[in-house]
Amino acid sequence: MAKVRTTLTIDENVLRSVKREAARSGRRDSDVIEESVKKNLGLGVIEEIWERSDLSADDAMELALEAQRWARRNPR
Repeated sequence: MAKVRTTLTIDENVLRSVKREAARSGRRDSDVIEESVKKNLGLGVIEEIWERSDLSADDAMELALEAQRWARRNPR
């Protein structure tokens, strides 16, 4: 996925923590921030599932559609 440059205004204590974690883990500040945002938004979970899945995109779509049809037939 393409990366874009942006400017953030964040609490100085948060930035200090980001820099500390980046130095501890040998990563860039931006990588630590991106990972934290993804985790907070639940995006990391989705990526992890896709990485572990052996389904093709077509099979995954069919499975999702099947689940949707089931849910529509069986409302709460």
